[in-house]
Amino acid sequence: MPVTTTPRPTGHPGYSETLPREPESAAIARRLVRTALATWGLEDQIDTATVVMTELVSNAVDHGRFASIRVIVSRPTDTRLHLGVVDRSKVLPMKQTHSSPDEIHGRGLLIVDNLTDRWGTDLYRWGKQVWGELKCEPAQ
Repeated sequence: MPVTTTPRPTGHPGYSETLPREPESAAIARRLVRTALATWGLEDQIDTATVVMTELVSNAVDHGRFASIRVIVSRPTDTRLHLGVVDRSKVLPMKQTHSSPDEIHGRGLLIVDNLTDRWGTDLYRWGKQVWGELKCEPAQ
């Protein structure tokens, strides 16, 4: 499936791609993040951003409804990086307040919360977008 770019008011294109709602899509989403950040000269953010995107995709794979998800990488301003995953479920994600070291699942939003400057959920009539934002320095 082709990557879609959309011009933004800041002059930075946004990158998005529709992917199958399956665990293997996390690798494609990470590649999209690396491509966008390298294009914007934000290589120092790649490690953090790929972890955040992986957790958002994993959450959508586990809790989404339909066969596909949409991943989004954009810069709403020169100093903010937006990472989002859209799915067709209206069920709000809940950050676990406790977890055991033996648990395999349930820590994704804790990781997102710790790595991002802010995160949230935008509800739509047909689903939602769970997103995280990182501060970034403008490309030189």
